[in-house]
Formats: sequence, C-alpha cells, structure tokens
Amino acid sequence: MSADTLSRSERIARQNDRARQAMGLACVAVATEGFRALSEEDQSRVRELVENFNAFTPDNDPYGERDFGAIYQDDEGRWMTTRPAGPAETVFWKIDAYDRDLQFGSEDPANPAVTRRLLTIMLASEY
Repeated sequence: MSADTLSRSERIARQNDRARQAMGLACVAVATEGFRALSEEDQSRVRELVENFNAFTPDNDPYGERDFGAIYQDDEGRWMTTRPAGPAETVFWKIDAYDRDLQFGSEDPANPAVTRRLLTIMLASEY
C-alpha cells in the first residue's frame, strides 16, 4: 500500500509508531521529573514497553493515531501494558505533533516535512 492510499490517520499512526520505536531519533523525547525519579531499571523497562506498545483500544486511541498509552506497575513491581486490579504506579506516554521549530502545533501532522514529534513520558499523577 503506497503512502498515497493510506488514510491520514494511518499516516500519522505510522509516524507515531516510528517516534515510539526510535525515541530521540525519530522524535524529541522528554521525561518528567517524577518519571526520572524512578529507578534506572524501572525507567528502562517502561521505555522498552513504550517502544513495543501495541495495546491500543478505542478507549486509548479513538482516532487511530497511536499517540497515547499507559504502562502500569503491579504491587509486585512488575511493569505491564494491561491494567492490574490495583496498580502501584501508572506511567503515561503521549506523542504531540509540532512545527519543525517546536513552537506551535503542526499544521499537518501527517506530513513529516512540516512536523516534529515530541514524545513525553510522565507519571499519571503529573498529568
């Protein structure tokens, strides 16, 4: 399927997938103070889950652009993409599309020539 035949949402979704899978290369990646306060091991595991995230549902991805997700820590310290009964910690990740100078929202998020992506990882409590 050529880029011309993909829907706008699918073009955006594919660029968002690349941003997640190549954080810091295909996008600008930032983490909040709260996330950076987690242990290096926890940060690494969460980043790995973000890179491989595929738990998209109509609830967390209503527009099909794959730009948001949540990672959960259970009461035994394990990180996962499925929500446990009582998560000990929840981390959100979000991709936003900006103009090339990161000053304003992109006028066309489906067009990589005019868009830079910013991926933010944060504790849910910081949202």
